[in-house]
Amino acid sequence: MKTPKRIQPLIDEGLVDEVLRPLMSGKEASVYVVRCGDEIRCAKVYKDASQRSFKKAVQYQEGRKVRSSRRARAMEKGSAFGREQAEESWQNAEVDALYKLADAGVRVPAPYGCFDGILLMELILDEEGDVAPRLNDIQLTAEQARRDHKTMMQDILRMLSVGLVHGDLSEFNVLQDPQGPVIIDLPQAVDAAANNNAQWMLERDVNNITQYYAQFAPELATTKYAKEIWSLFEAGNLNPNTELTGEFAESEQAADVSAVLDEINAAFAEMQERKERQQAANEPD
Repeated sequence: MKTPKRIQPLIDEGLVDEVLRPLMSGKEASVYVVRCGDEIRCAKVYKDASQRSFKKAVQYQEGRKVRSSRRARAMEKGSAFGREQAEESWQNAEVDALYKLADAGVRVPAPYGCFDGILLMELILDEEGDVAPRLNDIQLTAEQARRDHKTMMQDILRMLSVGLVHGDLSEFNVLQDPQGPVIIDLPQAVDAAANNNAQWMLERDVNNITQYYAQFAPELATTKYAKEIWSLFEAGNLNPNTELTGEFAESEQAADVSAVLDEINAAFAEMQERKERQQAANEPD
């Protein structure tokens, strides 16, 4: 195929030998299958901020560390230099998260570096050597659903143990290979300790994943992993090897009406976003 303009510099520098085919086009990037020497990898080409449709990006960027005060001031002012730095920060967030999560034992694609807004990483394959499907494209037995749901809850726990919340986790950004689920799409990952939205983002991540697996194992719908995981985090008792139970004892204090309304509104917004993700997933690349 014709080499995309953005990838040509990587070919010139010998980082990529050939672009084989487009893989997918999403709200923040286009992904291509590429050959790097004897290996087949994928190249994720981030779209410019003006082309991205990722909603409420500011919520995700809250609390992210910036390498210097000058860069931070420029980003706050929205100058040309600041926009450039914000874009670099958005792109680097995913590769940083991939390295950190791989070290923590979370199943993610192996990263090979980010070059001029292009992330080179492992291509996840199924047992027949084809590109691995997303969760929303497969059917599971009840036993598989229980097993993989447990794996995902432990991976979410491991993510939080290194200070990260995915922030946009659902069946649309988890792949299934012969060993089980593999988490992808992490440019919006948030710093759990520095981002005020981290708790509800974690709850949304857990709920999205649980709702998916509960289609095949309905009893999973009654589990309370999000509250259990966050309570361990707040208490400083989070350990990547903690054996989760899915149980949580609710407080018997009087209900906070405002908080309840916030949860209702968040659930409605989550439902709308879920519909939009489904529509986007069904759109041709």
